[in-house]
Amino acid sequence: MTPAIATRNAIRDLNDAFRTSGSSARGQWMLTCGIQAKGADFLSLAVKAVREFDGFTDDNDPYGEHDFGSFNLAGETLFWKIDYYDRTLSFGSEDPADPAVTRRVITIMLASEY
Repeated sequence: MTPAIATRNAIRDLNDAFRTSGSSARGQWMLTCGIQAKGADFLSLAVKAVREFDGFTDDNDPYGEHDFGSFNLAGETLFWKIDYYDRTLSFGSEDPADPAVTRRVITIMLASEY
């Protein structure tokens, strides 16, 4: 396995672990105003859908990092995206494959908010 593939696989595995756990221990979850305005039930369903998302294809995941998804919920199209920051959330991470220097932030939004 090449170093680039190993790095990609490490990022993918860290993203999946963070996203599917729903835990803030691995990073931070952000919900836009549009998501929050839909109410607690919608918010819970959105988070559940992101945690269970497995619709990765070459079209929506060209780098194989599992860092973006789109789905429909209650007549709305939602996007989620994982970004990589340094441990203080001040700058981008120098190495998203290294959890010791990276804090993940997942944002869930209505497509109309993009």
